[in-house]
Amino acid sequence: MTFADLGLSDELLRAVTESGYTEPTPIQAQAIPPVLMMKDIIGIAQTGTGKTASFVLPMIDILAHGRSRARMPRSLILEPTRELAAQVAENFEKYGKYHKLSMALLIGGVNMADQVAALEKGVDVLIATPGRLMDLFQRGKILLTGCSLLVIDEADRMLDMGFIPDIEEICTKLPATRQTLLFSATMPAPIKKLADKFLSNPKRIEVARPASANLQIEQRLVEVSSRGKRAKLEEMLRAEDLRTAIIFSNRKTTVRDLAQSLRRDGFAASQIHGDMEQSERLRELDRFKTGEINILVASDVAARGLDIKGVSHVFNYDVPWHPDDYVHRIGRTGRAGATGKAFTLVTPEDAEAVENIEKLTQMKIERIRKAEPAPEPAAEEKAPARRTRGKAAAAKEAPAKEETSKAKPTRAKAAPEREARPARREEPRRDRRPADDGPDDGWNGPVPTFLDFGFGTR
Repeated sequence: MTFADLGLSDELLRAVTESGYTEPTPIQAQAIPPVLMMKDIIGIAQTGTGKTASFVLPMIDILAHGRSRARMPRSLILEPTRELAAQVAENFEKYGKYHKLSMALLIGGVNMADQVAALEKGVDVLIATPGRLMDLFQRGKILLTGCSLLVIDEADRMLDMGFIPDIEEICTKLPATRQTLLFSATMPAPIKKLADKFLSNPKRIEVARPASANLQIEQRLVEVSSRGKRAKLEEMLRAEDLRTAIIFSNRKTTVRDLAQSLRRDGFAASQIHGDMEQSERLRELDRFKTGEINILVASDVAARGLDIKGVSHVFNYDVPWHPDDYVHRIGRTGRAGATGKAFTLVTPEDAEAVENIEKLTQMKIERIRKAEPAPEPAAEEKAPARRTRGKAAAAKEAPAKEETSKAKPTRAKAAPEREARPARREEPRRDRRPADDGPDDGWNGPVPTFLDFGFGTR
């Protein structure tokens, strides 16, 4: 099947061909025809399957006929994050270059005055995050009564971020007779309830098992100690046939520290996380896309939906807290039929999280076992060496003592007194109360120590 078989316009097919695509992915092949027929759909697809184009392409042809009016967008696409919204906008620009469609992007971190000015001119496509959209709506800067097509993208992510109440309110402001497209990687109960409430006889399209991991991705768990994670990561970055890589961490502070450490060690690395200004985040993403840097350290703000071509490797520096996030993280590689590699550094403390991931993905992930520490013969060899030296020293000292005893016989009387002293030194320390500055390592007495409370020894 080709894109020409899906009923798209010649102008759109030309733009798709120039973008380097010839065959639709399964989600595109199944979703585009019913969308063009103005049906509501529920699309369940794992990340990296070409989901964005499955609604962007037919929307361009649908909106090609009609005229926009001031402050009344003709279509609305809701995205959970700024990055996803910006990515969808890029798709519209790329595929819609032979159509005269106007577009506005409503996201936080961008000058609101410019967004309001774009709305005043009238837009065919409005791409927004729920928070900024509600803000402008409450200010009276936007009307949704002319919107005939609604897309709710990454619905499960919207649920995770607490946007479902906002989405429900937005849906009540739209015309009752409209076309609604809902896309999600999983279908938890709240999303099903949302679909039942706001979609009319939707066609359900499912191209992959919910929350399954992409089989195009070679996955490995790398056993490592907590202290050895950073060194192991750098070792793998140098050893692997790496073109571009995204490294995920659970904490923003770790993202910052790790990016700085990699740069110090000569890697072309940068970072993206939630504490950065939107303009900074977009700039670093552009640097990564253009190849100025080839390693991007990220928090989960970048884990979902970012479509960056050619990412060869994904590294989970931390095992994600939620198993769904594992699927979305590794989905940054192995996209659109390409292969990729995903490595997750795991410590003994990560056992439960790994078990949950394997339960969700219904697969056992291959482990790269931690190398056993090499034996330390040096420590064993040193002891005999000390004993040998002790005997040799004793042999040298023996004649000296004999001569001394002959010269000064009076000293021989004091010898038994010195020989008795070691007996006092050999008294068991456990019979004495430990010192106030902490327990002795060999303390076995009844007095409780820090060991009893799980703190370890000094």
